[in-house]
Amino acid sequence: MVKLVVVYGHPEDPAAFEKYYAETHLPIAGQIKGVSKVELTKFIGTPDGQKASNYRMAEVYFPTLDELQKQMGSAEGQAAVNDLANFATGGADASVAEVG
Repeated sequence: MVKLVVVYGHPEDPAAFEKYYAETHLPIAGQIKGVSKVELTKFIGTPDGQKASNYRMAEVYFPTLDELQKQMGSAEGQAAVNDLANFATGGADASVAEVG
């Protein structure tokens, strides 16, 4: 199993980010086929109480690397990728990871 990991930097306006993320981006990303599992994380700080270096993380699991590449290259996958510029004002970094 593999996963696409998207880590978001701190947005300029967290409330606007959260509204857009929940109401617009997640429904767009939800159209991607072949997904085995999704985990969404909002960072709340470091162990010593400091501000976390990142704001959010999305982990989107696929059964194989080929499936991940196929689906992220699809119209639905590209719509999700292209939507990042509409709300990720703190930037977003995407990586592919092997689970296990």
